[in-house]
Amino acid sequence: MFTPPAYALVATDLDGTLLRSDDTVSARSRAALARAASAGARHLIVTGRPVPGIRALLADLAYDGLVVCGQGTQLYDAGSGRMLSSVPLDRDLADAALGKIEAEVGPVFAAVDQDGPEGRTLIEPGYRMPHPTLPAQRTGHRAELWEAPVIKVLVRHPGLTDDELAAAARAVVGDLATVTMAGPGTVELAPYGVDKGTGFALAAEALGLEPAGTVAFGDMPNDLPLFRRAGHRVAMAGAHAELRAAADEITLSNDEDGVAVVLERLFGRE
Repeated sequence: MFTPPAYALVATDLDGTLLRSDDTVSARSRAALARAASAGARHLIVTGRPVPGIRALLADLAYDGLVVCGQGTQLYDAGSGRMLSSVPLDRDLADAALGKIEAEVGPVFAAVDQDGPEGRTLIEPGYRMPHPTLPAQRTGHRAELWEAPVIKVLVRHPGLTDDELAAAARAVVGDLATVTMAGPGTVELAPYGVDKGTGFALAAEALGLEPAGTVAFGDMPNDLPLFRRAGHRVAMAGAHAELRAAADEITLSNDEDGVAVVLERLFGRE
């Protein structure tokens, strides 16, 4: 008789969580995910990266399930290569939000992730990508960022910390956009009301699974909306203090296979 797993869904962030610092998934993590799958659990990637930024990784993992991308703005079917849903960020609102932020804290540097499965990441002069391995195209001036539909804006400040910039942005942006901190040097603006939690809910519904039956892994404040919907919340060692406070347990770091450690306890080892 089949015994259903304790958790039917394993939701993992990528950067700082499932991925090691060199942007790879370890053999141990792969084996742990395979063991969870053999026990009947589904793996759902929930990432701030847009679809083009993870396609090679999905192929390397032989991952053919659903993926929540772009801070919840995109739901992608890796098996069929189809975008199931996408929520663009109004470009006029995004430009207005940047203006409000700059009026509060002074000049910032911005980048955008374009909409669509082939969308590009565009960076204005002065913006430095937090992940050098991710492809980006430099523009000559900010106006070029708005030439095609976008899903989110990435913002950096030359002097403020990420926490300071995120707090200042939230104070002035209001309902123009959702402000989140996704990682070191990564404060982002997404469509208002859209986040990893809303994207996760869409994916769980599409899979016919209850969000409460999920064990979720993350490391940064952008994972908080995911944590609020999951049944069991696991923060990585070294995770942001906000996420640690919301977690049910703290595991080892991404470079120490923290995701695998928890999955081996829940689903066993091969």
